[in-house]
Amino acid sequence: MGRVRKALTGPLVIAVLVAAVGGVGFGLYWFQPWKLWQDQTVQEALPGGTETSAPPAAAPSGETSAPSSPATGPQTLASGELISHEHATSGTVKLVRLADGSFVVRLENLDTSNGPDLRVLLTDAPVKHGRAGWRVFDDGKHVSLGKLKGNKGSQNYDLPTEVNPSDYGSVSIWCDRFDVSFGAAELTRV
Repeated sequence: MGRVRKALTGPLVIAVLVAAVGGVGFGLYWFQPWKLWQDQTVQEALPGGTETSAPPAAAPSGETSAPSSPATGPQTLASGELISHEHATSGTVKLVRLADGSFVVRLENLDTSNGPDLRVLLTDAPVKHGRAGWRVFDDGKHVSLGKLKGNKGSQNYDLPTEVNPSDYGSVSIWCDRFDVSFGAAELTRV
């Protein structure tokens, strides 16, 4: 009986150890907990120089206004402040039209946690406070602008030419691996 028990426990122990090591390895890969203590700061300048606000609306009919020179640099069309969702997140998001007519989403003074597979999403979802806003940004119309370049700093994300920015009203720092928003901002037209 002792030999049978010894024969069964040897391979069984090895199999359990192999499974445990494999599970720990997979868990480390999937969750990447070390990123919580690693910051990546990115400081990008806005392409095309100093930005201005969008030009003021035309004066009501019958009124005259001073002629204004056309803007030649980047223009901020919409902006919003990031709110926290799954992780503490702060900073400003701007939708900027560049002088060549292209658009970028600009994150300024971003401060959030690092994490696995973070992306910048331009979405049509409303920004909700608390847990109600954690998982809504991939439900409707959304465009991934790419991987988050850094969890701190100021950075730019080009909009694809086929994207009409007026179809979207919010931006989320989105963890694609766990389908959760780290933080988001509602874009308000300037």
